[in-house]
Amino acid sequence: MLLAMREDERMGRITLAQVAEQAGVSISTVSKVLNGRQDVATPTRVKVERLLETHAYRRTTRSASETPLIEIVFHELESIWAMELIRGVENVAKTHGAGVVLTESGTRHSPGPDWMEAMLQRRPLGVVLVFSTLPDAVKQQLRARSIPCVIIDPAGDPDPDVPSVGSANWNGGLAATRHLIECGHRRIGVITGPEDMLCSRARLDGYRSAMAMAGLEVDPGLILFGDFHVEGGYDRAAEMLSHPQRPTAIFAGSDLQALGVLEAARVRGLRVPHDLSVVGYDDVPVARWASPALTTVHQPLRQMAEEAAQMLMRLRAREPVATRLELATSLVVRKSTAPPPGS
Repeated sequence: MLLAMREDERMGRITLAQVAEQAGVSISTVSKVLNGRQDVATPTRVKVERLLETHAYRRTTRSASETPLIEIVFHELESIWAMELIRGVENVAKTHGAGVVLTESGTRHSPGPDWMEAMLQRRPLGVVLVFSTLPDAVKQQLRARSIPCVIIDPAGDPDPDVPSVGSANWNGGLAATRHLIECGHRRIGVITGPEDMLCSRARLDGYRSAMAMAGLEVDPGLILFGDFHVEGGYDRAAEMLSHPQRPTAIFAGSDLQALGVLEAARVRGLRVPHDLSVVGYDDVPVARWASPALTTVHQPLRQMAEEAAQMLMRLRAREPVATRLELATSLVVRKSTAPPPGS
């Protein structure tokens, strides 16, 4: 500890002793804050964190027994697209000789309060978060410890002070709906994601724009919010297909929801695409193996994760990074779409 402190002094960096002196606490208290211990009074912790952030305190090198890690945090690990994100982070971690640790915590909007203490004890190189935003307290704690973070946001639109990687959701919704219109469909339903997610609304806005540009009216009864899961897609499609004037095509806001739509059509004796066309979103690997193979919007999930992990490494190297990176989406036409019956 003494040698590390002397090196800090030679390099002009603040030491733990100096932080402790300015905060009016002991070095052990500062160490507890750095390690995420909860047995420190909140006012003291906040004071120490502000000093660490103000002076851009950086830890000395980690011990030889510690493996460098990149942490990726989800609110759920059940979704197929989560595996694509994990593979992307792993690709970058390998090139830097690092491992990957996975954490499930919180809601789709932000990680849970229990995550911070455990993460600080792991001391990762950086954190990739699959959430729409971060609470100010979390951002401050990460910055105070010089742990960079990047948000991958298929679920939302993060704050501008947090680097993020996303995709062109509005364009994706536009392309999916325009394809169905070009096939000859006029009565098109949409099952988007949760109503409080901006990506859901962006895809819905793309749908509305395509319908408006084609001069087609939108039936409010054919717009439903789902949950991005198979069961939600099935339930919403069952409701939509029970409509007296059912749609001839459905744009589902995720491939998993689209699989639910395919099953809802099957149990009602509807053939896809002869009686009903279906478009998904994401282009996860299972989409090409659906029956029929699913027409979908390709969201470059693996590339998004790779970009996020690369941004982390550039942040650690004190290199400038873009605040917001948005990758293109594209339509992949397979076998689940065709002209409507009788056309």
